[in-house]
Amino acid sequence: MLNWEGMFATRSSRMRASEIRELLKLLDRPEIISFAGGIPDPALFPDQEFKEAYADIFSSSAVNSALQYSVSEGYKPLREWLVKQMAALNIPCELENVFIVSGSQQGLDYLGKLFLSPDDTALVTWPTYLGALQAFNAYEPTYDQLTPNGNRTPDSYRTQAAAAGGKVKFAYLSADFANPTGETVDQAGREKVLALADELDIAVIEDAAYQSLRYNGAPVAPILATEIARKGHINNTRTIYCGSFSKTLAPGLRVGFIVANAPVIRKLVLMKQAADLHSSTINQIAIAHVAERGFEAQVAKIRSVYSHRRNVMLAALEKYMPAGTSWTKPEGGMFIWVTLPDGMDGAALLAKSLETAKVAFVPGKAFFADGSGANTFRVSFSCANDQMIEEGISRLGALITAEIGG
Repeated sequence: MLNWEGMFATRSSRMRASEIRELLKLLDRPEIISFAGGIPDPALFPDQEFKEAYADIFSSSAVNSALQYSVSEGYKPLREWLVKQMAALNIPCELENVFIVSGSQQGLDYLGKLFLSPDDTALVTWPTYLGALQAFNAYEPTYDQLTPNGNRTPDSYRTQAAAAGGKVKFAYLSADFANPTGETVDQAGREKVLALADELDIAVIEDAAYQSLRYNGAPVAPILATEIARKGHINNTRTIYCGSFSKTLAPGLRVGFIVANAPVIRKLVLMKQAADLHSSTINQIAIAHVAERGFEAQVAKIRSVYSHRRNVMLAALEKYMPAGTSWTKPEGGMFIWVTLPDGMDGAALLAKSLETAKVAFVPGKAFFADGSGANTFRVSFSCANDQMIEEGISRLGALITAEIGG
């Protein structure tokens, strides 16, 4: 037998299977009510709009360029549309500040590659997006806890990073309706993160995958918008804004984007040239067509549906969850985070749930860089109808009640 493990680079030992990807396989089991996948409801995809977009492409001379190699920065009309969208968020920028990636996950991988040397420190929230940990892990970092409204000193971060053998390189956070908690960082917390980054002279990676999905409450300015307001121009900022069309238009086309200062974008373009040359040209053109013709209408449609489902799930949690459990009350996004009594284990609960209650969710431990959070789990309401939510949370509440009792 070949010793493949001996041939692999040491970084491969940091790669782990995604618990969420594995749980998505349960969607093929009709008896399981799944709250596991944080994925958009395919019934809400603008399929007719995409059908028209691709038909337009193939019925015109644009098909030649759509099927051809393209520039690494991304399709220019799509980047121009994004410049206008960013302006509406108080993020004035130019084409040189906008870069298209093959899904925001690729953007996180590139940023890990760009900033992290082995043993450098990445600051992440406890918990944080599992996909970010997977993207960064390949570059062999250590992690330290980012608490946006905390009071840790910059020197404490420097000291801990030096003890680990490197430097603090960036702070990563999802400020709006975070995956997995659904929580939003308030303006004061965003300003503290910026102040910490200025003191440490590090980048801030703002994962804005869910930014468009606000259902109630007052919008909070993106971190990048706050920094531009202070420093006058995007090319003076350290915040890197990562966005995606996966949660609003269609995830299968794998089109995301990064908005940042020009020197960072230039480095990312070089990485893309070495990795996959450019994102799918035809998919970028189709996204541009659909976005230009009806992005706001599409977002309004999904907000209405997801907002209702969130409300139904929050009501069901209130109705069926036993004393001793708690959960977040997100103003947007796709997720609710449940905390069990101390001593309970989300992974063990999932195993019992799949066997008896036939309800799937994601145990929380995978979202913690330090392996804590065993008594937590994530549920998603995006792909569940009213009946599924009521029945699934009822079963889950009954199971947890039985576990607490005994």
